[in-house]
Amino acid sequence: MAGGWDSLRLDDLEPIPVVDGALLWKPIRRTLGIEAFGINAYTADEGQPIVAEHTETQPLAGRHQELYYVLSGRATFTVDGEEIDAPVGTCVFLDKPEERRGARAVEDGTTVLAIGGVRGEAFKVSPWEFAFAATPAWKANRWDEVAALYHEGLELHPGNASLLYNLACAEALAGEPDAALEHLAGAATDPRFRKFAETDTDLDSLRDDPRFSEALGSQPG
Repeated sequence: MAGGWDSLRLDDLEPIPVVDGALLWKPIRRTLGIEAFGINAYTADEGQPIVAEHTETQPLAGRHQELYYVLSGRATFTVDGEEIDAPVGTCVFLDKPEERRGARAVEDGTTVLAIGGVRGEAFKVSPWEFAFAATPAWKANRWDEVAALYHEGLELHPGNASLLYNLACAEALAGEPDAALEHLAGAATDPRFRKFAETDTDLDSLRDDPRFSEALGSQPG
């Protein structure tokens, strides 16, 4: 950034496939270093998801109010089961974090801008952004880079079960059982992640270690 300003063209921002490759994320906030609010873009062709179905109360979410703006193409949003036709120029505002939202592209080349933040609070990067940012490194088995991103997320969100769980998976795949088991035990305070750990192949290298069952079985729930 020069002189306190910067610019980019969305078409020049390389999308990152996330959510099992079904969603293309363009990390505007992270690329420009924006710290005052969350802003990102998503792009998809006809029939593909363009906003992942979620609530802002999930483990990786930030409890944000969210505004979605259709920059190009056309999308169909679904909010708590109600469909909203969203041609180019449409704004969809979600006031309540617990509202379940998602969208699919209706036309090829659809792009949706997402802006969010917590009412009455200074902006803090949501946990999901660290997971999304780690995706290219994860696919390339660059485990040190993956771990660094999850640790960065945990500095902002200490004890976040989803970040701890994914960090444990990365460390298990990297052949670091001590760190993996420590972080798995932290994640296992949430029963959802205890359940995931029972069958997650990312953790297979830990299963013969007696500390694995201790990490899961010692937690209340």
